[in-house]
Amino acid sequence: MPETLTIDKARTAIIIMDYQNDIVGSVPAEQQGPLLQRARLLLDRARQAGLAVIYVVVRFREGYPEVSPRNKVFGGISQAGRLREGTPGAEIHPEVAPRAGEAVVTKRRVGAFSTTDLAAVLRTRDIHTLVLLGIATSGCVLSTVRWAADEDYKLVVISDACADRDEEVHRVLMQKVFPRQATVVTVQEFLSSL
Repeated sequence: MPETLTIDKARTAIIIMDYQNDIVGSVPAEQQGPLLQRARLLLDRARQAGLAVIYVVVRFREGYPEVSPRNKVFGGISQAGRLREGTPGAEIHPEVAPRAGEAVVTKRRVGAFSTTDLAAVLRTRDIHTLVLLGIATSGCVLSTVRWAADEDYKLVVISDACADRDEEVHRVLMQKVFPRQATVVTVQEFLSSL
């Protein structure tokens, strides 16, 4: 671990992003099981340690009124009929499902803060450290790191609980980009800090 990680449990939240059935399904099949197991281990241990767990999901209303025809990413999703509210593909994967009382924040864009009330949820809990895991590294994780860093949150990115279709992009973000604004650790390294 490049730096000593200390966690203020009362002011730290796990932010699990886009671990939804359709999105988990976009991860290569041989990687899905291990990814879900690592995420579940992290969530279970974080809950035992008393950390807040907050889910962020991307979902669209019937007819996709939030999707502009100019949006390359979401245009394809709306044409395919994916991630629509109330559909099985938009639901959080059962392996990492939220527990009673855990906030689920819905977004209509890539980053966890854009189009959501996540900042208000964090502010009311006096959270200043965010532990991020999500799919995809080059999507929600990158967008959220950038936004949260600009808002002066202390950031931890869990490298092996994030996934991307492009392994090289994942590697570059974890090794070269994110360390400028976040502490990048594995699940085991994070758990050892608890």
